[in-house]
Amino acid sequence: MNGRAWKFEDIEPIEELERECFPGAPWNRRALADSFLSGRFFGSLLEEDGVITAYGGMSVTLDEAEIELIATAEMYRRCGRGQKILQDLLEEAKKRGVKRVFLEVRVSNAPAQLLYLKNGFTGVYARSRYYPDGEDAIVMKKELA
Repeated sequence: MNGRAWKFEDIEPIEELERECFPGAPWNRRALADSFLSGRFFGSLLEEDGVITAYGGMSVTLDEAEIELIATAEMYRRCGRGQKILQDLLEEAKKRGVKRVFLEVRVSNAPAQLLYLKNGFTGVYARSRYYPDGEDAIVMKKELA
């Protein structure tokens, strides 16, 4: 397992994995590229034999960050890859002087919620009908020391 920051050429394979992981509401290539090129974005990924198996990304504005994406290919789930990506994002946030990190997670995504809770995130509030399919989101926050 090899970890590294995103490169622009990673956007196409990330888009493919995004469609697999989130068939109802994936980020498309343009949204991924726009985030990547914004100047506020940091992305981390893991590879296995040159194939991206997990990825995550966040945007930083002043002293706050928003984790926008975290996903792991189905056959690599529950192996610590999501944890590694989250740790990479949080470490980068600290380096950039971030004090608070936010994210949204589907109310039905208990494994992701558990990952975030184990890493010090707390629920702040719910966003009703946040996702295109009408599902609610839980907004979570972590204060960084």
